[in-house]
Amino acid sequence: MASRTPFERWHRWSRTHVPAVDAVWAGLLTAFGLAVTVGSGGSGVDAGFVLGLCVPLAWRRTRPVVAGAVVAAVAFVHLAVLPEMSPVAPFAVPTAIYALAAYAPRRVAVGALALAMIGGALAGVRYFGDYEGRTRTDMVVSATTVGLFVAGVWAFGRMRGLRVREVEALTERNRLLEVERVKEAELAATQERTRIAREMHDIVAHSLTAIIAQADGGRYAATSDPSAAVGALSTISDTGRRALTDMRSLLSVLRDDDRREFTTTPGVREIGVLVDRMRASGLDVTYTVTGDPREITAGPGLSVYRIVQESLTNVLKHAGPRALAAVTLTWRPDTVTVEVVDDGRGAAALVESRPGGQGLTGIEERARLHGGRALTGPRPGGGFRVRAEIPVEAPRSPSKHRDPGQAT
Repeated sequence: MASRTPFERWHRWSRTHVPAVDAVWAGLLTAFGLAVTVGSGGSGVDAGFVLGLCVPLAWRRTRPVVAGAVVAAVAFVHLAVLPEMSPVAPFAVPTAIYALAAYAPRRVAVGALALAMIGGALAGVRYFGDYEGRTRTDMVVSATTVGLFVAGVWAFGRMRGLRVREVEALTERNRLLEVERVKEAELAATQERTRIAREMHDIVAHSLTAIIAQADGGRYAATSDPSAAVGALSTISDTGRRALTDMRSLLSVLRDDDRREFTTTPGVREIGVLVDRMRASGLDVTYTVTGDPREITAGPGLSVYRIVQESLTNVLKHAGPRALAAVTLTWRPDTVTVEVVDDGRGAAALVESRPGGQGLTGIEERARLHGGRALTGPRPGGGFRVRAEIPVEAPRSPSKHRDPGQAT
């Protein structure tokens, strides 16, 4: 970065030390006026006018209306009382006008312009047009010249004020954008944590439930049917490896120093494989698809898969032995409906465990995430039902154009 010039350093310093800069300017002008007044044999009244015109300038930017009003009042009294112009008036009055135009509210600034034009015209006639042999034209020229000078000072001050307000507006806008960026980052982090917690629950709950079921079955079959016990151990091994791979893929987003691991995101196509795995875990479940299956985007597909996974896991945990479960996937032109029902005794267990778990809440959240809805509750006569409707659309392909309702 290039070093700043002395002017840039001064400008930056003066912006952060406004009261000090204005006080120094007022002090120097006061010292100059008093020195000239004393040197020319002026009276105490002259010195009083010097102080009245200069001292308020120390607050010309911090309190522009008050400072400008005091200077204007002293200037008009000076115009009426003193036969000669004070040595500080040509500096103090334009400085006050500039400050009013730049830093005062718009109505005050416009009023200051009108008052300054009147005072400038009177000063031009009294102090610059007062000589022997003057004509009416001379007086008009003097008044016009001073009035135009005052108007020019006011215009420069107004432009300065517009620039200051523009910079302040940009600064505030940048601050608000930074606050918004931080809030969006915090919201994104919260949403990501929620997503990770939901995915972790689905992976861990499903995998551990399947492992526990297989371990119990293998333990009972170990003495009477060793081959069944070996099959149960194989299922436990496969389920554990798959869960470990999914967890590594999910948690890799939290490690900035490691290369991320990616696995195929499960979707509607993998529901059949999921049902087969649940059968291998000991659950009697059927799977039915109605309508015309088709490709859908990854988000809704993952949600449908997780809803089925969570529902079957709950059946395996709560429905009891010899429970029957049925998974039905219904395709419509703009929605996909998934329904999981069982005839076991899990209704009461699910309702009781809901306040302490994430399963049913996660199902409802996944459905709402894509603009759908989910209904969960016990069935009349026993069992439990989960039904979710999720709007879907076919993924866009830049190279192929096909009917979104066509089966794949």
